[in-house]
Amino acid sequence: MNAEVLAGRVAEVRERIERAKERAGRGGEVTLVAVTKTHPAEVVRAAIQAGITDVGENRVQELEQKVGEVGRRAVRWHLIGHLQRNKVKAALPLFDLLHSLDSLRLAQALSDAAVTAGATVPALVEVNAVGEETKGGVPAAEAVDAIGRMAELPGLELRGMMTMAPFTEDEAVIRRAFRTTRELCERAARQVAGFAGRELSMGMSNDFEIAVEEGATLVRVGSSIFGERG
Repeated sequence: MNAEVLAGRVAEVRERIERAKERAGRGGEVTLVAVTKTHPAEVVRAAIQAGITDVGENRVQELEQKVGEVGRRAVRWHLIGHLQRNKVKAALPLFDLLHSLDSLRLAQALSDAAVTAGATVPALVEVNAVGEETKGGVPAAEAVDAIGRMAELPGLELRGMMTMAPFTEDEAVIRRAFRTTRELCERAARQVAGFAGRELSMGMSNDFEIAVEEGATLVRVGSSIFGERG
């Protein structure tokens, strides 16, 4: 991928993030997580040259391969896809933030692995904000309760929430999903002592500006930077 084109796309996305913040009258940092799934390691290196500091991967196997090629400390690595419990041990040393803590069973598996390794797992609780059957995550109605139980487990650092909005052209539906997640995160932070509630991972290439307007602190952007995958 042409380095100049890539740098231009990164700059454009960052500018769109800033404009969305201005429209919402909000401050605070919004971290751009460049999603490089299915792209080779050289694309990650090119993204780093273009100023990217945070990279997101969906699958543990692909994350492991790219960390091996690019380096564990070259960027902050984010695991944003579903994490199977049988892959927790392999995944633990590879990421700086897990976006997809989607069940109490996964929380227990992460806790067990963290205690064994003498580590702490930074994670976001994935919430199914609108009850879509095709989406993963803790149902919104159960989220505060589930987070309360997760927060009791050793070795977990619960920093906030993640959600995926419905795939729709209806901006009101998308905005409602993000707003629901933000309000849920704020409520959980008030009610659960071990839940920081300071991070909100919301928004992808098609809706990250709405997410920023609704309070996202991390946006997960792939195709707007790297183009559509083949």
